[in-house]
Amino acid sequence: MAAERVHTTAHDVDVAAPAGVVYGLIADATRWPWYFPPNVHVEQLEFDGRSERLRMWATANGQVRSWTSSRQLSPQDRRITFRQDLPAAPVKSMLGTWIVEELDARHSRLTLLHDFTVEGDDPAGVAWVDQAVDSNSRTELGNLRRIAEQWSRLDELILVFEDSVRVRGGAEVVYDFLYQVANWPERVPHVSRLDVTEDEPGVQVMSMDTTTADGSVHTTESVRVCFPHAGRIVYKQTLTPALMTAHTGEWSVVPDETGVTVTSQHSVVLREENVEAVLGPGATVADARRYVREALGRNSLATLELAKRHAGSAVRML
Repeated sequence: MAAERVHTTAHDVDVAAPAGVVYGLIADATRWPWYFPPNVHVEQLEFDGRSERLRMWATANGQVRSWTSSRQLSPQDRRITFRQDLPAAPVKSMLGTWIVEELDARHSRLTLLHDFTVEGDDPAGVAWVDQAVDSNSRTELGNLRRIAEQWSRLDELILVFEDSVRVRGGAEVVYDFLYQVANWPERVPHVSRLDVTEDEPGVQVMSMDTTTADGSVHTTESVRVCFPHAGRIVYKQTLTPALMTAHTGEWSVVPDETGVTVTSQHSVVLREENVEAVLGPGATVADARRYVREALGRNSLATLELAKRHAGSAVRML
């Protein structure tokens, strides 16, 4: 049988930001879920300063796909080459290059190249992959340009925080409470509706309505990736409230000799242009940071306390 044909794509965007800033954004792949809408979660498996292996989860044509990639970083050339080690069907091979060119001190051009093959060069498979690569590349480059052009204010727009509670009970019971989100409308008062599908074990796609302190209802959509043996559930909201361009998080359950520490961690990128529309005339990014911290923290702590109560009830029943 003849070898599959190599299909090549190229996408580029001009960015009003220094080349070093743009390179830094693409070099730190663990933060891609903050910047790139299709990326759900990235785990760095290995890293020696120049070479790394990554496990990645992302949406493609409305489906959640996962693969492992190897990358070679060349900061002096501002190039990063990558190859998928374990591609997701129908992809047989996928490799490419990120290239950052300096146009002047404040402007750069970012190019993203892909070479891919599809098993048997099936036309339907080729069309599916080509559409996914084109859609994701355009979305990634457009969003990266927007983020990079705010580079001088990123520290102000990015908010990372966590809340924890101590639990006397088994880690498995606490993890099960967090994992079984289909039960949250009955267990978590601020959740009024939740639909979840889990076509692949450990990968949950969910839509949820939550009620805020002022009585308003917000609808969010998320993808969750569950690591039961590690006591972790990571997630990304794929439909966010108006104040956010990105929201990722993690639930972690860590046992020790005296009990369990349960932590809810949030990472948020604020949508500055919507601050006054949501919070009123004259509202600032600082106001948005306080509002988001309070709102997300209140719901997270409420859920953590309910998990604690659930674990305590389970212990008493034994």
